[in-house]
Amino acid sequence: MTTGSERFGSAPAAIRQPQSVLFACRMNTVRSPMAAAIMRRYFRRLTYIASAGIIKGEHDPFADIVMAEIGIDMSKHKPMTFEELDELEGFNFDLVVSLSPEAHHRAMELTRTLSVDVEYWPTPEPDCLGGNRDQCLAVYREVRDLLVRRIRARFVGTPGNSDQ
Repeated sequence: MTTGSERFGSAPAAIRQPQSVLFACRMNTVRSPMAAAIMRRYFRRLTYIASAGIIKGEHDPFADIVMAEIGIDMSKHKPMTFEELDELEGFNFDLVVSLSPEAHHRAMELTRTLSVDVEYWPTPEPDCLGGNRDQCLAVYREVRDLLVRRIRARFVGTPGNSDQ
């Protein structure tokens, strides 16, 4: 593993499966917890998976709704910052997947003192300003589906892992 390596987009299937992955975004309310929950669906027995944010946001019920549509319960998710994660569990991840520019900057700072790989997957934050409930849910579904595609492309094809 290369200290502080950085990849953009999907990685080739030849990359070895990390033993621990942190998904990070700005507030840890939508993108990173959705990504962590999706990743757990495929790899909960093989990989330790967590999520964190730069700042602590409020629990987002729209994320719960769109994840429940694909059979994933996120209703118990409690947003957590990098600092809270470090205090609770320590910071020992093989890979940090940053989903926002702020989280990517923070992840790259970690490479100064930790041996951790960083991948940047720019992912839009759902924006429902001025939209009705159905429009908001559609935006959240787009983010969810993008994360499903990226996780499947990056990790599911990795040797030693399966679709199940």
